[in-house]
Amino acid sequence: MADNSKTEDTASDSVEAAKNASDKKEKLADQVMQNPQVLAALQERLDNTALTPSSYIETLPKAVKRRIDALKQLQVKCAHIEAKFYEEVHDLERKYAALYQPLFDKRREFINGEAEPTDAESEWHSENEEEEKLAGDLKNVVVIEEKAEAAETNVKGIPDFWFTIFRNVDMLSELVQEYDEPILKHLQDIKVKFSEPGQPMSFSLEFHFGPNDYFSNSVLTKTYKMKSEPDKTDPFSFEGPEIVDCEGCTIDWKKGKNVTVKTIKKKQKHKGRGTVRTITKQVPNDSFFNFFSPIKVSGDGESLDEDSEFTLAADFEIGHFFRERIVPRAVLYFTGEAIEDDDNFEEGEEGEEEFISILS
Repeated sequence: MADNSKTEDTASDSVEAAKNASDKKEKLADQVMQNPQVLAALQERLDNTALTPSSYIETLPKAVKRRIDALKQLQVKCAHIEAKFYEEVHDLERKYAALYQPLFDKRREFINGEAEPTDAESEWHSENEEEEKLAGDLKNVVVIEEKAEAAETNVKGIPDFWFTIFRNVDMLSELVQEYDEPILKHLQDIKVKFSEPGQPMSFSLEFHFGPNDYFSNSVLTKTYKMKSEPDKTDPFSFEGPEIVDCEGCTIDWKKGKNVTVKTIKKKQKHKGRGTVRTITKQVPNDSFFNFFSPIKVSGDGESLDEDSEFTLAADFEIGHFFRERIVPRAVLYFTGEAIEDDDNFEEGEEGEEEFISILS
């Protein structure tokens, strides 16, 4: 029994000695890092050696690395607070969407000829007012002819309003085929709807169509699901809400009017008899209306191929553009003013980059 007691005391002493040695090393490391001469020598060594950020971290003492880890813990907590901030932003967007809606409803009425603006509502002072004033005499000469023409054509609302926006915006016009155009001329309104409180973050685009010869739906919808929380495996990548998936809708095409497919004829030869027959087959066709049949993000963790990832990313970008730019500022994309502003902004960014590079 005495021998066992001595063994236990010896083991305990060894553990205590190892702990004391470790504490002394950490204290020594702290003292060394506080020595200006040591720091200067370390800095000189770093200056003379090409180091990546990660390799630089590896050169730091254990005590410093421990503090860096603590900073990362704080950074994760910041990311979660930021996620909460964006959730509240989404709630604000929903609140103000309700305030915008009466104005958008009136916009729809003017576009579709359901109501006529009053003189006060249609009064607008253009930036080119002086030029317009100089051209007033010329306008007066043709005013009678214009009135006669307007009475003759009986124009209702603003014809082809949304279709013109599609044609003006490159991102959208690239998707529109010639056979899509007559359908888009029936587009009467586009609305953005935000998810309700307590539901997962998302937004929906509603495309409202008038009666047409192509499909029976009055509304086509596209819902974008969003994520606003740091990824558990990579929390530092969080930069705010991101679209993670989307769902379209079923279009009830009328017979022979589905522009998303085309019929091809193919000849087949019988291997035994050698006879040839012609079969017809439907294959996918390029069309804007494929927008409502998006690629589905795999829920089983399987990754998409490169082309599918590119297509999905473009889809997300278009959905975001409808929500943030097209719907809120529709009239400016119809007139082209918003497009000019976007172009000027992009040119300004490039100019700034060039200016910075010159200074550096």
